[in-house]
Amino acid sequence: MTPAEPRAESAPDADAGSTGLALAVDAAPAPPAVPDSPAVPDSPAVPDSPAADAAPVQVDETPAADAPRPAASVRRWRWTPRRRDLAVYGLFLLAALWVTSGIWADPAGRVASLYSSDPAQVQFFLAHSVRVVLHGEFPFYTEQFNYPDGVNLMANTAILALGIPMVPVTLLFGPAVSFVLLVTLGLAGTAAAWYRVLSRHVVRTPLAAAAGGWFCGFSPAMLSHANWHPNIISQFLLPFIVWRVLVLTRSRRPVRDGVLLALLVTAQAFVNEEILLFTALACGIFLLAVVVQEPARWSAAWRPLAVGLAACAVLAGALLAYPLYVQFAGPMAYHGLSDTVPDYGNDIAAFFAPGSPTLGGNERANVNLAPNYSEENAFFGWSLALLTVGAVLWLRREVVVRALAATGAFFAVLSLGERVSWWDRELVTGPWAVLVRLPLLDAVVPTRFGMITSVVIGLLLALAVERVWSVRPADRRTVRTLTVAGLVLALLPIAPMPLRVVSRPPVPDFITADRWRAYVGPDQTVVPIPIPSMGNTYGMRWAAATNLDFKIPGGYFLAPRNGNTGDPGRFGGRPSGVGQLLEEVASTGRTPKLDDRQRRRSLDELRHWRAAILVLPERQQNAEPLRRTVEQLVGPGRRELDVWVWDVRTLTSRRP
Repeated sequence: MTPAEPRAESAPDADAGSTGLALAVDAAPAPPAVPDSPAVPDSPAVPDSPAADAAPVQVDETPAADAPRPAASVRRWRWTPRRRDLAVYGLFLLAALWVTSGIWADPAGRVASLYSSDPAQVQFFLAHSVRVVLHGEFPFYTEQFNYPDGVNLMANTAILALGIPMVPVTLLFGPAVSFVLLVTLGLAGTAAAWYRVLSRHVVRTPLAAAAGGWFCGFSPAMLSHANWHPNIISQFLLPFIVWRVLVLTRSRRPVRDGVLLALLVTAQAFVNEEILLFTALACGIFLLAVVVQEPARWSAAWRPLAVGLAACAVLAGALLAYPLYVQFAGPMAYHGLSDTVPDYGNDIAAFFAPGSPTLGGNERANVNLAPNYSEENAFFGWSLALLTVGAVLWLRREVVVRALAATGAFFAVLSLGERVSWWDRELVTGPWAVLVRLPLLDAVVPTRFGMITSVVIGLLLALAVERVWSVRPADRRTVRTLTVAGLVLALLPIAPMPLRVVSRPPVPDFITADRWRAYVGPDQTVVPIPIPSMGNTYGMRWAAATNLDFKIPGGYFLAPRNGNTGDPGRFGGRPSGVGQLLEEVASTGRTPKLDDRQRRRSLDELRHWRAAILVLPERQQNAEPLRRTVEQLVGPGRRELDVWVWDVRTLTSRRP
């Protein structure tokens, strides 16, 4: 085996003309040559060099009689590149298990301590994937919640590319286990994917690739989303998408490379389209920053890039044409997000504070620096921020470093949102106030642009460590020691901690024991009390626990504001009078006195939902005021197992 053989993964890209960052990284100066002197213990032949690791030790098959026997044992158990990679992947997996350990202790009974709606929605989508596979249901739209209007799943990130592979786990262990497994694999898989791409194509030093992969997978932004959004943290396809885009700039087979890119893009579209859009924008800004610095590169890059992207657009467009049609023009499609979402921006101070789910984080200190605790998309801490700036200044002569710095800064500014603020004090209007009016960008959460900056910092860390590891032998050991100390100083304050969780009510025995089946027909609904909404998703968990065998009204999702396709989006379906009434009782504990007009309107809504039964768990907060309120609407209920049940089939089947 030759020393180059361990990097065989890059062989398909040999026609690209470079094994670096294609258009950009070959502009970076090569590491200084090291004198080939056997007297230097840290020369490139030592095991800490990837090339040296790859080259087997040449040993005479007939050793001298006085050769020590332990030498063969050392060679047999040497630290090979494969074992090194497996160790890095294992470290990432252990870190992900550490982060999610609180949920693993009781997946069905634990939820994020500060916000609990998104996990129930994701579990609902995971159960929908089961129905797609087992019952052949339409994958892009469902009436199993928000009945009878339904929900456009393509417009609600139904994570089919994650949910369908998880169907066996969901069937065997339930959607709650699938949820925490996706979170764990999302963190570890993203870090591992970046490590693989960096180690195979960008840097030669294992520590450099590991540092970059670690930060890309376990940055404060990723930790912030981990308890809520497995679709956002599942970024294991992104390194390969970025690499394939860069390969196109030097490709000799652009059509083939464009087809490969199209397959990756299509898969990512069914994981999270917003992250895919961010990736496309980041690649565009990065390539533009390279060309601005060295315009001569464009003459060699534009033709293969254009051909490859055209091939990608044709194939990906064909594969995604119908799903995108359903998303933008199908039933319950919306155009643009709620008016409050464009205000979701990072405070400038957020870039210098540690994230809440980190070792140095402080939830109370961060309360006004991000829209909420699930959107802490910056929070690098002072030490890492200063280290990043120092690395950029040190490596400023390299084209790729300047291009990365420009890309990270550009999206950091966009992440500030419409109003730029410092410690919650508004300063000026940001550029996002103009860009938010553009198509597609009107459906983007601006604070999440900070996740691009996080990836850029991870790449800069990898490049900086790589350059340090190539210093001359006389200074190497001291510089490397200082580099490792600097990494620890920068990354320790934002080291991941276990996600904080709280207990949540279990799914009622009435649901898990299938007692509801005696009441509910195929075109009827179970109406949980309170009505499912953004702030109350327990009813969605009930349905998910049965793999959506019954329908529910309401729920947490995005839908057109007035129920008309094409309207601006809002969270939840049509406003519900009985839903708002019961939500107020649940939050205040006060039982209102209802008149005949309120009763008639409530019955009209129950008929619209084709309600079969109303179900109120005994453990529901303010259960007694809720029970009295429902009795005013539909009469007395009866206790069955651990719930109160109202059979309203005779009421809802009558014509008004």
